[in-house]
Amino acid sequence: MSKTAFVFPGQGAQAVGMGKDAYETFDRSRLIFDKADEALGFSLSSIIFEGPDEALKQTANTQPALLTVSIALLEALEGRGLKPDFVAGHSLGEYSALVAAGVISFEDAVRTVRARGQFMEQAVPSGQGAMAAVLGAEREALAALCLAISEGGSAVELANVNCPGQIVVSGTAAGVQAVVERGKDEAGAKRVIPLEVSGPFHSSLMKPAADNLRAALSGLQLKDASIPVVANVTARVATAADEIRGLLVEQVFSPVLWEDSVRYLIEQGVDTFVEIGSGTVLAGLIKKIDKNIRVISINSISALEALQMN
Repeated sequence: MSKTAFVFPGQGAQAVGMGKDAYETFDRSRLIFDKADEALGFSLSSIIFEGPDEALKQTANTQPALLTVSIALLEALEGRGLKPDFVAGHSLGEYSALVAAGVISFEDAVRTVRARGQFMEQAVPSGQGAMAAVLGAEREALAALCLAISEGGSAVELANVNCPGQIVVSGTAAGVQAVVERGKDEAGAKRVIPLEVSGPFHSSLMKPAADNLRAALSGLQLKDASIPVVANVTARVATAADEIRGLLVEQVFSPVLWEDSVRYLIEQGVDTFVEIGSGTVLAGLIKKIDKNIRVISINSISALEALQMN
């Protein structure tokens, strides 16, 4: 029997103007943008719709913006009566998945990811951390190189295991630079591309942000998931509220096991992935993991109107 997973994008998928058509078309979607503005106490929707790009790119704005657009599009999609068998999200996208699964209210989620973005920006002084995309390397070889560099005194770790041949590393500026210099010879990388990010996300350098997030999450009511959620940290299903709370803290300084999560979902019988939110980043990754899998990107009202699930 065919199964469906709803998946939600993370940082990097943002674009000025995203979600505006949903805001203008569906009352349910408009209400989500209004709730975000009210929960945060400023007009996030005007940054989403009008920019400027520099404001939208600030992590503390990007994270609630992407969550808001994903949930606004989810509301439009759910208006058609579609329900998934599983949900998952890439990094920040995990919060969208948790809203979809009824674990956390949208208002609590949007405030939490705003704070998460601030904690991540503050965890490491500007210029001391870095990230780079490593293309074409084997995971084991790259992990071994990162370990060798880290043991030499410059921490660097696997941050996002996205798909075969695409892994992001994160750590100190010196550690990431060493991967740039040594990745081809020692890990078989075809290219190593430094990323424009404001910090070394999903590395052990983010532990101060995780401590702050733990405190923020401790005061929130989380419910057990009504739809199985595949967690980034384990690439396995989590449904208990307390387990999910712990995994969200761990996620800040642990690698995002996206490739493993998608493979796990396929093993569970998922043959259709519906990407909900800005862009088509996840569709591209999923197709590289298994080109035979059906992937649908709902990133606009025209995409929603063209949707044929059968």
